[in-house]
Amino acid sequence: MTLPTGEQFVLETSTASGDLSATITAVAAGIRTLTLNGIDLVPPFAEDVPPPSGAGIVLAPWPNRIRDGVWTNDGVEHRLAITEPKLNNAIHGLLRYTEYRVVDQQRDSVTLAATIYPQLGYPYLLETAVHYELVSDGLRVTHHFENQGGEAAPVAVGTHPYLKIGDVPTGELTLRLHAASHIEVDERLLPTGEIPVDGTEWDLREGRRVADLVLDDAFGEVESRDGEVLHSLTAPDGRSISVWADDEFEYVQVYTSRNFPGEEVAIAIEPMTAPAEAFNSGRGLRWLDPGEAWELSWGIRFEGFTAE
Repeated sequence: MTLPTGEQFVLETSTASGDLSATITAVAAGIRTLTLNGIDLVPPFAEDVPPPSGAGIVLAPWPNRIRDGVWTNDGVEHRLAITEPKLNNAIHGLLRYTEYRVVDQQRDSVTLAATIYPQLGYPYLLETAVHYELVSDGLRVTHHFENQGGEAAPVAVGTHPYLKIGDVPTGELTLRLHAASHIEVDERLLPTGEIPVDGTEWDLREGRRVADLVLDDAFGEVESRDGEVLHSLTAPDGRSISVWADDEFEYVQVYTSRNFPGEEVAIAIEPMTAPAEAFNSGRGLRWLDPGEAWELSWGIRFEGFTAE
């Protein structure tokens, strides 16, 4: 039987905190499971269903939304397929339902690749790859893009990990988001402006309880320390699970779901190199010249866990 998520790649390693394992899916190069000593660090889902709410998938060559699927370059209008019909937007790029091919697989790592061919609204040839590797404190993810076409191509990337600490209700975790601005949106979740978070409900730098949050919001001016951006969830006992990213991930989306299977509340912390409407605004957008490559990394990190 062919699964909606395609082939499953199981990664395993041993760390000072115990046994770490992950399941990566061929479709969308997604993260389906991540566990430490049997404790879920992401909310798992069954292999025979599509990723709920985009759980764990790669978002490229753009994350988030493009209004009406329309964007313009050098006076030429491009029209992408509408993949969010309810709001009439093109959402989350072109690889969400693509089956990646295996480039390399080891006990603790896998590299998957997918080609974006010239198509409706995106007339560029782009080679992409994602390398997942279990490391001593979590999961490291490296994205590689290379423009194999004859003209400069616009590229942005995001990812859609949900996080949890499996033996603690997610609502009891404290979210700390190191971002100094909030992106205001209209009823179609498209940007209308950006405001400082100081003195507003959007200031999550000191921490807020997940159960008290209702979010589907993007943030900018993320804080980078030593070339790394970090956003975290902390349990009452001090254990934490974090998303870290290269400082090229200048934006982050946070989404709280009350409809995730098996979860009273689930939370996604989504690092992005560009916000919604980047193909029109140019914000965070990377233009790759013919033959040019781009590589960047992010990951999921655990702290405070001890071996059983």
